[in-house]
Amino acid sequence: MTDHSAGHSVSVAGVIVDDDGKALLVQRRDNDHWESPGSVLEVKESITDGLLREVQEETGLIVEPVALTGVYKNMARGIVALVFRCQAAGGELQTNDEAKAFLWASPEKVSTMVDEAFAVRVLDAMRAHHPGPEARHHDGVQHIPRLDEAS
Repeated sequence: MTDHSAGHSVSVAGVIVDDDGKALLVQRRDNDHWESPGSVLEVKESITDGLLREVQEETGLIVEPVALTGVYKNMARGIVALVFRCQAAGGELQTNDEAKAFLWASPEKVSTMVDEAFAVRVLDAMRAHHPGPEARHHDGVQHIPRLDEAS
């Protein structure tokens, strides 16, 4: 029997990568954490429309999605996140009610500045020759390795 009371929400995030291979990180006003821009989709919103809206709202940038780089599930909160590698196509970085600072970060900086559950998303998207989307899980803080990753 299926439990229909357990709901899920879907979020989108855009990892904007520049010509030097650095990813844009946003420092959130609500918790000071560094993350990629994104949030939960609105019910009647398409995935692409939500991605473009969220990135522009949080950064001021207009982006073009390049590839879906991962699907991630927060097991503790029931949120499924679709993460896209993006390139900037216009606009200008602007702090706002959600973002208090920006940083173009190398993979090494991402690994040290971003909580593990979110760093893996950014690092997956930063890989220049991405073979296809990853499917990963986390507990809200730490990445939960797949069986083929565990050792």
